Amino acid sequence: TNILEAISMLSPGRGLRGAAPGEQGRQQAGAGWRVRAALSGHEVETGAQDGPREVLIDGKPAPQVALGRLARVIWLVPAMDRLWTDAPEVRRRFLDRLTLSFLPDHAEAALTWDKAMRERNRLLRDEVADPRWYGALEAQMAEAGAAVTRNRLAALARLAAAQADGRTQFPAARLALLPGEGFADDPDPAALATRLAVGRPRDLAAGRTLTGPHRADLGAVWGPQDMPAALASTGEQKALLLSLILANARALSGETVLLLLDEVAAHLDAGRRAMLY
Repeated sequence: TNILEAISMLSPGRGLRGAAPGEQGRQQAGAGWRVRAALSGHEVETGAQDGPREVLIDGKPAPQVALGRLARVIWLVPAMDRLWTDAPEVRRRFLDRLTLSFLPDHAEAALTWDKAMRERNRLLRDEVADPRWYGALEAQMAEAGAAVTRNRLAALARLAAAQADGRTQFPAARLALLPGEGFADDPDPAALATRLAVGRPRDLAAGRTLTGPHRADLGAVWGPQDMPAALASTGEQKALLLSLILANARALSGETVLLLLDEVAAHLDAGRRAMLY
């Protein structure tokens, strides 16, 4: 597991354990951590010591998103077995990891949305009423939020095509971004800007932004009975999750793909274990 986690840090983000940089090293003062690798013809080094994570590519500082252009790192770990019954934010993180494997620039759009939304939330909590402040932030949010939704929809389309073309006995699922309270799967910046402006009174009362891609959920149904994934058995949920991970890898044909599987046989019967191997 330690080796898999180290390899997962050759991608943007917090790796397969989702831990902050300061939590990944040995628990003693000044220990830190560092990973070095030869990756896609480049010398890569990343790590942290008493500060944020650093990335070097061929000896030069680089943003984390640059790692996503060298290799596409996909993983399945035991904590993900609860994906279909967990909270929506867990499924959003899962979807964003898949999207990032197809579109490394997705990270920049998501970070831009999060940063502008935090600033807008600060205005809401301080009960600032000046529409000019909101207008400037909402313009940034509309462009970034529309890009996030557009990227997610593109990733789902590629997964659907890979599932349709795959020769596998693992179950295929119909995936969708679920419209709901505060989210519509419309990647139009103007429409999102309008929803944000119209929603200001409600957001002021709540003290936070209630509209946008941070309210999306990932839905999955499979089988002839259109079974929602959340209602399937534990073994079926694991098989469906594996199906998506394998489809993600197939859809990246032609790219450098690292597939990390930790304790992957849990909840699989003997037949599905054989199919996987």
